[in-house]
Parts: sequence; structure tokens; C-alpha cells
Amino acid sequence: MEKNWVKIYTSTNFYRSEIVKQMLTGHHIDAVLLNKQASSHHDFGDIEVYIHQEDFSTALEIMILNQLNT
Repeated sequence: MEKNWVKIYTSTNFYRSEIVKQMLTGHHIDAVLLNKQASSHHDFGDIEVYIHQEDFSTALEIMILNQLNT
């Protein structure tokens, strides 16, 4: 992965990771998923969400506010 990307979220659930990614991109924050799960066993490994380092504070605020509103 390129420099200046930081992990903001980790889950074993692909759909939760995708929701976090979509929420961030909906707020104009570039986000990518890194799937570290074994291809034959989806119970082993994580799906990680990465963003640019300079967006970390804003992304964290968005995630916290979204969690408070649910």
C-alpha cells in the first residue's frame, strides 16, 4: 500500500467494512478495503478500511457521530 494511508477500521464482517467505506466516501473521504481473509475460510482474517492520513481526524468524527445517531 502507498505511504500516508492509515487503518481506521477492522472487522471480520465484509459488509460492515463496506458500510464504513461507503459512509466515508459519501463524505468525500477516499477509502479502500484491504481483504486479509483466507479465500476458502471467511472466518479467518480481517477486512481493513484505510484512508489518507490527513483525513483521519475528520473520518473519526464522522464515524463517532454516525455511531451516536444509530
